Amino acid sequence: MRDNPYWPIEMVVGRIKVESDDRMLRSFDLRFKDPSQRFDFLPGQFCQLSILGKGEAPFGIASSPDEKDFLRFTVNRVGVVTTALHYLKEGEVIGLRGPLGNHYPVEKFRGEDVVIIGGGFAFTTLRSLLLYLLARREEFGQITVIYGARRPGLLLYRDELFQWEGRSDLRLILTVDKEFPGWNRKVGFVPAVTKEVAPSSKKGWAVVCGPPIMIKYTLPVLSELGFPPERIYTSLERRMKCGIGKCGRCNIGPKYVCIDGPVFSLAELERLPEPY
Repeated sequence: MRDNPYWPIEMVVGRIKVESDDRMLRSFDLRFKDPSQRFDFLPGQFCQLSILGKGEAPFGIASSPDEKDFLRFTVNRVGVVTTALHYLKEGEVIGLRGPLGNHYPVEKFRGEDVVIIGGGFAFTTLRSLLLYLLARREEFGQITVIYGARRPGLLLYRDELFQWEGRSDLRLILTVDKEFPGWNRKVGFVPAVTKEVAPSSKKGWAVVCGPPIMIKYTLPVLSELGFPPERIYTSLERRMKCGIGKCGRCNIGPKYVCIDGPVFSLAELERLPEPY
């Protein structure tokens, strides 16, 4: 990040890819306008993307730290800033502030099993995490990924998902909420599928990211499977605005999601006032 945390870095829009069949999700690969810029981050962190005259908004980094040529962000079109982002063309310049927030505790995962559970378009930072783990595969135990969406066309990064299914060193379970023509994988909500798959909690860590309702019902399943609260992590995005703890929009008790998070353990969340 620059010395002035309010001053954005100029980024050039590169590859743009439509990720979902409803065209509401698009991935953008950004490159530094100044090639001498340096950007170091870890999975779980986020950035603020800005467009002059439209505003800025926070987005989790979907690329891996090992993907050096670009930063990838996947954007769901829901408001003024995200709509403006969807209208961008390759070669246009936008602003970026970051990296911001904390990250998944990858240093704690070394030598142990990791369970990654995602839902819908919240798989962005989980993609970053998974690629980080796979690039250092020998440092970790069993890696299990459970990822679900309402229907197949809403699963992100489908080309990569189907490639990962063929890996012998990765257990990947894909699911959709209900039966869909041509879908021959799991059918069911993520919490129920997690209970069915029953990943081992022995020497295991769990990372959950998805819609609030999915997280709400998945966390108790992990607890039932024996994962202690300090070994369950999730990512919160609660009304984040400034990204640096100045505006107070994301305050929860003594914590600011944008600087103390967005990654929290369940043990930390249990000490916060509800609703978090």
